[in-house]
This record gives sequence, structure tokens and C-alpha cells, in this order.
Amino acid sequence: MGLILFLIIGGIIGWIAGIILGKDLPGGVIGNIVAGVVGSWIGSSLFGSWGPDLAGIAIFPALLGAIIFIFILTLILRAVK
Repeated sequence: MGLILFLIIGGIIGWIAGIILGKDLPGGVIGNIVAGVVGSWIGSSLFGSWGPDLAGIAIFPALLGAIIFIFILTLILRAVK
């Protein structure tokens, strides 16, 4: 149950980060989950673990990390085209 909740929170964080940046991630729901999970890893590595915590994910650092991840991903995808 913990893994499912982790993936749901990761998907929500990825979705919110995409809305903040105004970008649609490739892969839909799976892309949002990947962005949220990778973003939580980036955010916790860069900013630590502060703020509210859900399913082992610190929300604010994860959101900042997901925003950074989506921004870099869109730059890479734009350069490839």
C-alpha cells in the first residue's frame, strides 16, 4: 500500500509542476508519476527534507525538484526536435 500511495503522491506532484510550468509531459499519467518521483529525488538532494511529508515525500522540495526536472526535460526535448 505504501508504494501505491508513493506513486499517487508522485503523480500529483508531477501534475502540479506541469501546471505551474504550463507544460504537458509526454506519457500522460506515467509521465507525471515519473516527474514527481524523479523530482522528489532531485528536490531532496538539493533542498533537503523540510515541510509537510506525505508517503515519504517532502512536498515542497519534491515540487521544486519536479519543476526543475520538467524544465530541463522540455529544454532537452526542444533541442532534439
